[in-house]
Amino acid sequence: MTMPGLPSSPTTASGAPRAGGAGRLGGATVSRIGFGAMQLERLHGDPDAAVALLRRAVELGVDHVDTAEFYGDGAVNAFIADAFSPADGVTIVSKVGATPNPQGPVSLRLAQRPDELRASVEDNLRSLAVDRIDIVNLRRTDSGPGLRAEGDQVVDLDDQLAAMTAMRDEGKVGAIGLSSVSLDVVQRALPAGIVCVQNAYSLVSRDDDELLEFCVAHDIAWVPFFPLGSAFAHLPKVTDEPAVIAVAERLGYSSSQVGLAWLLHRAPNILLIPGTADAAHLEANVATGQVVLDEESLESLGEVPSRSGSVSLS
Repeated sequence: MTMPGLPSSPTTASGAPRAGGAGRLGGATVSRIGFGAMQLERLHGDPDAAVALLRRAVELGVDHVDTAEFYGDGAVNAFIADAFSPADGVTIVSKVGATPNPQGPVSLRLAQRPDELRASVEDNLRSLAVDRIDIVNLRRTDSGPGLRAEGDQVVDLDDQLAAMTAMRDEGKVGAIGLSSVSLDVVQRALPAGIVCVQNAYSLVSRDDDELLEFCVAHDIAWVPFFPLGSAFAHLPKVTDEPAVIAVAERLGYSSSQVGLAWLLHRAPNILLIPGTADAAHLEANVATGQVVLDEESLESLGEVPSRSGSVSLS
């Protein structure tokens, strides 16, 4: 896949080489390897460690961070607010469509109604201590693993986009993305100016190849979650694949690095947001940007079957 006009800025605002090279996210040039902040929930009792890890990410050339108010009920956003200043040039991406549910069987609950989307944006603005969030993803329930909407949580896309575009017009949201969506939904939403899509996607979960190709054609960033396979125990994991293990051993990398590197090779609009609460793991993730997969490796990995399954938590 090719996409014209890719950015060429080799360094971040802090002067570090961009982790994984330069990619495009909306109107911004960002590191292709970003940071998914969800795992920082594990550091809720050690905010200094969380802030230090985020600062280390910037030192390593990361300038694209993905978060949500429902990560640690606002705690993760507070870490981000403490870690970064405007001079760092870090693009912050959050998401709405769910809210924290710490006492429930699942740690979040859906919040799909337009009034709930607005309330979630306001919550993110407060916890991030900003007047404007660079990008906000509307997390729907159209595809992939996760919760499924029922009752008053089944909301028409047009009503949701009306709320999102109104907040963009008000300056609270810089740009709009989508998450857990189908090709049909992205096509319908295109006039709203969608800049990114977050869906579950990995070497072993390629059901969305057609949607990925659509995003390449329309200059929409593809930001996969579960990039190494599903977190659910009974679904396949990239690091368990014999072909991945063999390539990793032959090239001298970890299986995780090979799985992430395959995504960087897969399409030019793919941006990664691997998460961790450990500095050594962060450094290994960033080092994925230096992994070169030769033709033999790509051919071997290309033969791995896609056999993802959908899981509902509702």
